[in-house]
Amino acid sequence: MDDLDPRYSVRSVGRAIELLQEIEKDPTGANSTVTKLALSVGMSKGSVYSTLQTLLAYGLITDRGEGASRTYRLGLGLFRLGQSATKQSTVADVSTPVLSSLMRATGLTSRAALLDGDWALVVACVFAPGAVRLDLRLGEREWPHCSAVGKSLMSALSDPEARQIVSRLGMPRHTRRTITDIDQFIEELAITRERGYAVDDEEDADGIVCISAPVLDTLGRPYAALSITGLKADPALEDTHAVAAVVRSHADTLSALVRGRAQAVSAPDRIAMDA
Repeated sequence: MDDLDPRYSVRSVGRAIELLQEIEKDPTGANSTVTKLALSVGMSKGSVYSTLQTLLAYGLITDRGEGASRTYRLGLGLFRLGQSATKQSTVADVSTPVLSSLMRATGLTSRAALLDGDWALVVACVFAPGAVRLDLRLGEREWPHCSAVGKSLMSALSDPEARQIVSRLGMPRHTRRTITDIDQFIEELAITRERGYAVDDEEDADGIVCISAPVLDTLGRPYAALSITGLKADPALEDTHAVAAVVRSHADTLSALVRGRAQAVSAPDRIAMDA
């Protein structure tokens, strides 16, 4: 790169990156031979071959064929690095614009949570203006069996994984509506998967309703969960199906952003809800 200070440039690393960029331009790998790559990047064939073998050893590229016809393609090691880069972009940073849109569309406080060990950890929150300020703190850990974000995240896991988590944590009763039977909880997850969203209908706290939908990464694993929270008596929650559709759409939008799609799924606005 032209703007790189030469004092901190490692030529061999730069050459390796240039080779990866050249291989990227050839999706089929048909033209990525040592000879052609050497011509493209201006390196000797010996240097190209040595660099390619190093990249192969680290799983950053794969090869096919033998001798002069041997070709190279990008490897799954790069995919794993890309996955890690996505995760290291904080959920709060990525989700806050979507949460703001969700709050405006529903008129309800919106939150994002991620799976932190066995818990649902709230990492971002956008309060609805004029709404009753509920005790919704960032960094709050929520139970997976009775919170909407918890159930949403659990629904993106397999049943055995979800069973292990709730078995380790237990299923304490918070209200008369809390699910405390593990088999009933697994049935609830099946319903959640089918409809695409989870509901906490006074299961975690009396008088509070939450609706949440999972955000999935490229592997279909839980990246986060988006939710809205309000009082049971709030008029905005009269039509839970309409609200849930908006939450789902915004979760799909964030999933698209996380997966790096060029066009994110558009979320319906308040007009669509009122229609």
